[in-house]
Amino acid sequence: MANEIWTIKCCLEWTKEYLAERGEEHPRLSAEWLLCAATGLARIDLYMRMDETLNAAQLETMHAAVVRRAKGEPLQYITGSTQFRMIDVTCAPGVLIPRPETEMLVEEVLNYLDAEVLSPEAAARQRVELPWNDEVEQARKAEAALADERATAERRAANLTAADEAALGSDVLGSRAYAEELADREAEEAAAQAAEAEAAEAEAMETPEPELDEYGIAIEDNDQQATPAQDAAEANVSAPAEPRTARVLEVGCGTGCISLSLAWERRGHVTCTATDIEPRAIDLATKNRDALGLTSDEVAFSLTNLVSSIPREEWGTFDVLVSNPPYIPTDVMRSLPHEVKDFEPDLALEGGADGLDIFRRLLNAAPYMLRAGGLFACELYEGALDAAAELCRQAGLSDVRIVHDLTDRPRIVRAIVTEPKQRQ
Repeated sequence: MANEIWTIKCCLEWTKEYLAERGEEHPRLSAEWLLCAATGLARIDLYMRMDETLNAAQLETMHAAVVRRAKGEPLQYITGSTQFRMIDVTCAPGVLIPRPETEMLVEEVLNYLDAEVLSPEAAARQRVELPWNDEVEQARKAEAALADERATAERRAANLTAADEAALGSDVLGSRAYAEELADREAEEAAAQAAEAEAAEAEAMETPEPELDEYGIAIEDNDQQATPAQDAAEANVSAPAEPRTARVLEVGCGTGCISLSLAWERRGHVTCTATDIEPRAIDLATKNRDALGLTSDEVAFSLTNLVSSIPREEWGTFDVLVSNPPYIPTDVMRSLPHEVKDFEPDLALEGGADGLDIFRRLLNAAPYMLRAGGLFACELYEGALDAAAELCRQAGLSDVRIVHDLTDRPRIVRAIVTEPKQRQ
């Protein structure tokens, strides 16, 4: 078998059958993932290059990966990565694998930030509307209407005889005379439009188009000289408030997928501080941040227990406290799938008798960490959401909601801190 030629097709079919015999739920998908990791190809490329032969190094990598998968090890640990929303996340044993449910937690935070914290421009990420856009659109519509009118006149004129025209008399609509008159009028209007375009171009040269950032928001230039009209307007209208940067505190960051997604999807508008008690998690999250090109100013990771490392002067300054804490009840831990129970870290999974041990500590910390109106959001075990929501109400939080996941199971509790606290 060592001397046998293994094409992508042969390896894919063999791996699929091998894993299926050992109880793999999705053997073909797993085989595709492993082959992609071994060859560096995308899934679609596998099917376009089925007859290509794997080299010795690829075969060795594939063999080791198949053995690990047959023992139940998660694909994300074997391939070393997974996709999370808009980013690729490196995964490694000892750190919890990101789940689709957590993508919804990020969505909840983004919806809150867009609505309550960020400027409308940052939330919508729309391009600046230029002052001459309406004029151009009106000219385009007028030109189209004129073209339709001319086409109608020419069609009617083409079907008229001299006797018909004489009979029409002063009714020029539909006559050749009207078509000629319309052509002259069109030429005059075209000349006028050309003159207006030249004037607009000259004005544009004097007033350059504003430079936009990646979200389509105008970048202010302090060196630009204000016009007299602008000076007059500014004398009567107060300047709009500067859009501020949202501050997010994440507890239990794992791979960093939550904070990195928030900072990546609202880059320049969101900064995150993320903590974890597991050194391997902090190392991996830092690696993922560096791979995305984000800086420590955008996402700062800290090795600590919950919020212990947050400086006292930063208490009460965060807009969001978000967490995917350990939340599996102790009794449920025993019934978890083999690839979760025997490979992923208990520290990131078990949440005590009711799954709310860490949640209670986060709830206690939230009024001290968040500003008034700040969001507290946690992903939790489906059977614990009602109890968690009641705990939030008892703690004095408002607007308490339970959010369901993609399988319509209760998954996220979110609430608003209305009365921040200060520790004496």
